[in-house]
Amino acid sequence: MNDSKIARVFGPRGRPVAVVGQGSWRADEADAAEAIRALRRGLDLGLTHIDTAEMYGSGAAETLVGAAIEGRRDEVFLVSKVLPGNASRRGTILACEKSLARLKTDRLDCYLLHWRGSYPLEETVGAFEMLARDGKIRSWGVSNFDVDDLDEVGKIAGPGHPTCNQVLYHLRERAIEHRVIPWCSARGIAVVAYTPFGETPGLFAADHAEGQVLQDIAAAHGATARQVALAFLLRLPNLFVIPKAANVNHVADNAGAASLHLNEAELACIDAAFPRGTARRGLPMI
Repeated sequence: MNDSKIARVFGPRGRPVAVVGQGSWRADEADAAEAIRALRRGLDLGLTHIDTAEMYGSGAAETLVGAAIEGRRDEVFLVSKVLPGNASRRGTILACEKSLARLKTDRLDCYLLHWRGSYPLEETVGAFEMLARDGKIRSWGVSNFDVDDLDEVGKIAGPGHPTCNQVLYHLRERAIEHRVIPWCSARGIAVVAYTPFGETPGLFAADHAEGQVLQDIAAAHGATARQVALAFLLRLPNLFVIPKAANVNHVADNAGAASLHLNEAELACIDAAFPRGTARRGLPMI
């Protein structure tokens, strides 16, 4: 994976990581055997960036991911998250240890605070640094953090932190382009897009104008509209996406986005069809 579109350095001190990964939110609600097959097929196709969280299915998703990566742990860039309600200094350490047990591994490649809660960030960051010193995590980051929160983390932990910010980002929700992406880009911090297809049914259908734009561009490349949507998000150099795929066919489709290059005219057409809108207060999240 030498193509910078297929793998990029993850954070200021990171290693090359697959730009198209695999999410696991609600994966535990699907057929377990099929979900495991899909994750393993994703690894075969180079989707080695796998994201999960203690919140997903109250740990069930981590257990499923652990089963999927058994025997292949060294191939995976593995990410999990601590809930804000567990994010005290001691609570973060205990939560991480429980996640490691469910995932059947001795370390996480990146550990995130799922969103900001009531515990002081100093406590959570202190726990992250302790976990890193103990070799239980290799890096740490945040999720659903706006610029003010990112500034605070940077002041606590110093340059190069956090490693990443995982945020809601898809064609119909581009709010992070106003402030969050520029802040992260200026510091070499990875931005990981969750729910990159959005939650609106029919987004990729040709029976409305926006979907037709995606379909037309896809046809020109022998690709799919979903691949075009992911490629648009990945046009910026510090972006990663973690679409969930509940079956093998979806995984194969997602994998094709990593090698899809859109030209400036195509990017402009998508930008016009799905305008980012004006800046607004607050950061969108689900």
